Amino acid sequence: MHGDRVLFLDGEALVIDKPAGLPVDKPRDGAISLENHLESLRFGFQRWPTAVHRLDRDTSGCLLLARNPKAAARFQQAFEGGLVEKRYIAILDGIVSGEGTVDMALGKTSTAEDGWRMVPDPRGKSARSHWRALEQRDGRTLVEFKPETGRTHQIRVHAASGLGVPVVGDPVYGRADRSGPPARSGPGMMLHGVELVVQRPGKEPIRAEAPFPERFGAWDLAVPA
Repeated sequence: MHGDRVLFLDGEALVIDKPAGLPVDKPRDGAISLENHLESLRFGFQRWPTAVHRLDRDTSGCLLLARNPKAAARFQQAFEGGLVEKRYIAILDGIVSGEGTVDMALGKTSTAEDGWRMVPDPRGKSARSHWRALEQRDGRTLVEFKPETGRTHQIRVHAASGLGVPVVGDPVYGRADRSGPPARSGPGMMLHGVELVVQRPGKEPIRAEAPFPERFGAWDLAVPA
């Protein structure tokens, strides 16, 4: 993992810009994952850092790692206590305008044909995402998401089922799931964790911003600083 991927570093925290295509957890097929890069992220510590939360394999952007077990426990409490602000940008495969909140509980389903996925489910776990359309171009929309909760695939399902417009390149909930070539044949899924802020009582908060990914092309001009 190159040093330019490190967005924040101090004695207890590390934030990296996780590249799209890199799983946080080791896949069953034994492919390269974050674990293969942890040795290069020790920065003088004896222990490997540990991921505090998860980003989907095809999602890039800010990922928080703890540099020791006590810090990991505190950061986990911060996530559970709503002391973490996350901001994502996504290109949606259709036109949406304005802003709003998707309040849609999510549950997990699994079939032999399609494997598992998350679906809207009133009996599932509560999930809320605030969103704001930033720019429309060529039948697509750049949208900013600020999730209140951190459910698996939350933004992806809230875009596809809540707004009715999936994330471009989403291999599970996107257009390629129904027709056309597989999403992985293109530039990838257009979802990026652009900012992460973690409040720390008695200390300066952790603040990190991930640079705009190259696969988004010229859309970076539409993202507010």
